[in-house]
Amino acid sequence: MQEREVDVAIIGSGSAGLYAMSKVRPAGKSVVLINGGELGTTCARVGCMPSKAVIQVAEDFHRRGVFKRFGLEGEEALTLDVSEAMGYVQDLRDMFVERVISNSTDKMPEGMFIQGYTHFVAPHVLEMEDGQRIRAGKVIIATGSRPIIPESWQPFRDRIITSDEFFDLEALPKSIAIVGLGVIGLELGQSLHRLGCNVVGVDVADRIGGLTDPVVIKSAIDIIGKEFPLWLGHGAEISEGSDGKLRVTAGGNSIEVERVFASIGRSPNVEKLGLDTLGVATDDRGIPLYNANTMQVGDLPLFLAGDVTGERPLLHEAGDEGRIAGHNAASDSVMAFRRKTPLNITFCDPNIVQVGCTYASLDLDTAAVGEVQMAPVGRALIMAKNKGVIRVYADKASGRMLGAEMNCAKAENLGHLLAWAIQQEMTVGQLLQMPFYHPVIEEALQAALYDLYAKVEAKNPGPITELVPL
Repeated sequence: MQEREVDVAIIGSGSAGLYAMSKVRPAGKSVVLINGGELGTTCARVGCMPSKAVIQVAEDFHRRGVFKRFGLEGEEALTLDVSEAMGYVQDLRDMFVERVISNSTDKMPEGMFIQGYTHFVAPHVLEMEDGQRIRAGKVIIATGSRPIIPESWQPFRDRIITSDEFFDLEALPKSIAIVGLGVIGLELGQSLHRLGCNVVGVDVADRIGGLTDPVVIKSAIDIIGKEFPLWLGHGAEISEGSDGKLRVTAGGNSIEVERVFASIGRSPNVEKLGLDTLGVATDDRGIPLYNANTMQVGDLPLFLAGDVTGERPLLHEAGDEGRIAGHNAASDSVMAFRRKTPLNITFCDPNIVQVGCTYASLDLDTAAVGEVQMAPVGRALIMAKNKGVIRVYADKASGRMLGAEMNCAKAENLGHLLAWAIQQEMTVGQLLQMPFYHPVIEEALQAALYDLYAKVEAKNPGPITELVPL
């Protein structure tokens, strides 16, 4: 049997795998990149990028609703060509995918990239579908994940959409139930409503967008719930309806819809890798136990990276994990790296953002909470986006920033500012010594920080505007 020997084998050419490759190749190691699925990364094909294109189209069309307030007339004449809109999204999607492929696998020397599925037959040996075997000194598993569809829903699979299929649609259903109101469900559910679909959102939890702060949860539910119905606190059941529709039931609610959008989570792609041959401990999902600071599995020459871990399914986290795994796989010794401050953004309108510690993780005996409502914020009023709330958290004694949860306009930007400050271990007082222009959305954050500053014990030694000698 043909066998090839390399220093490092990377399984999966998504974002994590490509970032891992960017560390292994410059180290001068012999390496192969193996990929059994579609090329172009989850982000570019069915994730971050095409979803933002849909969101932008939907938000711009929805914006016509405030034209009269601004003295603009003719909004009733605006129409939407869904086929053209989806064609635009698909063109952008194809461009993003092509960019990834042309800048990565297409530029690899012959034999470095192998298209096909593989599995372990021994701790250091991978076998391809054609029988070729690869003996690798170290292996990085970056096989990603896929949308979950419950077994009981399989009889209706032809009418169930996931993010894997959505961006290939040329027409949109007239009615749809979004099951799962996390990032994907909220973003695309709100977009579909704004593009003219009759939408209902369903989630077994009593909150949306992954939020844990009760004040922000209530605000987000109130705002999104004014656009389309939210059925919370009950799981969804699907059955056959009339005229080819599906009946979706949750608690005491029931509706017939043309399609169901399943966004109830993702399953790591590990079941066909033959991990049982490695003799490693796994969690209840079959994922090998690993160190999040080294990405190493136990003390084995095996590393994980990206969505396959099921922990941080975000592109920037996949990039970091790929770099960590790649560095350690290409090195003689394993190093532990400090992970970056958590930052989660849902690009609904208004944005939902979590940064640093969540409210649920706080010790409320030692933490302080600051708040500002967006309703009176000047810049937000001018933009007709004065909805939502910002809640910021700090250690009560030291004043050190801990985290925040918010739903407001431009929270995607505010979240970054706070993530940088938290990672630098700044205090509330130090943040308030930073410049804030007028009028900007950042003034809302400033107001929340002032509210927080009044509740912490650590104060700045002098006035906010520091005196300097003449």
